Amino acid sequence: MKTRALLLLLLPSLLIQSSFADFRQEKTETSLKIFDGDTLITEYRTDHHLPYLYPLVGPTGNALTRNFPMKKDVEGEQPDHPHHRSFWFTHGDVNGHDFWHSKDHNSNIVHKSFSKSEKGSFSVNLEWQHNGGTLLKETRSYQLNKESDNALQLNVTSTLSAVTDVTFGDTKEGSFAIRVSPTLRHEGKVAKGHIANSEGKTDKDAWGKRARWVSYHGPDSGGKPAVITMMDHPSNHNHPTHWHARTYGLLTANPFGEKSFTKKGNGAHTLKKGQFLTQKYGLLLQSGVFDKKSVESAYQSFSKN
Repeated sequence: MKTRALLLLLLPSLLIQSSFADFRQEKTETSLKIFDGDTLITEYRTDHHLPYLYPLVGPTGNALTRNFPMKKDVEGEQPDHPHHRSFWFTHGDVNGHDFWHSKDHNSNIVHKSFSKSEKGSFSVNLEWQHNGGTLLKETRSYQLNKESDNALQLNVTSTLSAVTDVTFGDTKEGSFAIRVSPTLRHEGKVAKGHIANSEGKTDKDAWGKRARWVSYHGPDSGGKPAVITMMDHPSNHNHPTHWHARTYGLLTANPFGEKSFTKKGNGAHTLKKGQFLTQKYGLLLQSGVFDKKSVESAYQSFSKN
């Protein structure tokens, strides 16, 4: 009886340990998968004109981003905006060249190599090229942290170095972006979600507004309550950033948008040859219903790093 009682006491902690095993990686020269135990959390992929992460699985065990166009004919998904690939970073006007839309614009972010990788973190070396000529070199790092049994956080740091004079134009098409699962959308065929930002704006009112963070919350692809929050680090250019927060499921932090959102000013930013720009973003994935205090607490911790 004592042994049985001890096992019952230990069972919750054993379940947590088995559900949240250490991260591990499977890597090739051009892709990298991160697993939590046997669960694929995400994969860094380079089979498009820019790198992206797909899928993106939260603590509920279900996918939080749209499958299209990587996987087609998924029930409830709309085949629009094929350049929206799960979770990615780019911009729609770099010296007048469009890195946001399809590769037909001859503007590509090219994966060159991995640098450091272990467990839940990895770094990559990239080049922003137009017609084969390099405009920018980028070092980008991804760090996945297990905050608790109901929260995962993915921190991304990007350092862009100008090979020539480079201007990021004022456009809404950019930059640090995610396309959420259809059920998390606020509008659409199977939409049941909502948008909330750090300044108290919700749903349609969150579009174009400055904020420290923005959350999408609602049922995930498996019907379980989930929250996705993007966080803009206070050290970033033009913080707090404007957000291209669309009710159909797109969410982007855009440090170069100003006139595009407010119809005044100019958010364009120029890097002279040899100059660099470092941007830090966090992506918080939570199970459960949206709680502003919980998100704000996570943001405060993120902002201190």
